[in-house]
Amino acid sequence: MNQFIVVDSTQCIGCRTCEIACATAHSPERTVSPATFSPRLKVVKTAMITMPVLCRQCENAPCANACPAGAIVYQQNSVQVRQSLCIGCKACTLACPFGMISVSIIGTAVADTRPAAHYATALKCDMCSGRSQGPACVEMCPTGALNVMRPEMLEHNQQQKQRRVASGIISGLNI
Repeated sequence: MNQFIVVDSTQCIGCRTCEIACATAHSPERTVSPATFSPRLKVVKTAMITMPVLCRQCENAPCANACPAGAIVYQQNSVQVRQSLCIGCKACTLACPFGMISVSIIGTAVADTRPAAHYATALKCDMCSGRSQGPACVEMCPTGALNVMRPEMLEHNQQQKQRRVASGIISGLNI
């Protein structure tokens, strides 16, 4: 089972610190400019709610199933994009039911005197794989609105709900 990030919308203040932390964590130089600002989550603000929306790390990920290049795979308890295989076709963006994959133009420096190469690649939350502290957005959220939901925590929450239902204490029911 994949881990994913849950958001407590009652705690989110819409500061966008999570977006900045994400963009910085995925920037090669660990600095962000308008040209390199590519967070893999998006803070959505409406009249009623403000909260970041992230990849749900689906078990049977439609994005992975739609990828003709096999660039989207399950690794390290999450759904990952292997950038080297991505052809930028956007099939994954169409398949994602949450709209949480974007295709961006990325520039890379070439070792010799040729100009930098640019290519399109899919970007999505990768749970900051390879980052020892875990997801940067979770670590940097000033209100603690973001948390990693691990499989064992999900199972524990499910068992608690089942116990509440069995004892008749859910939604004011007296059974």
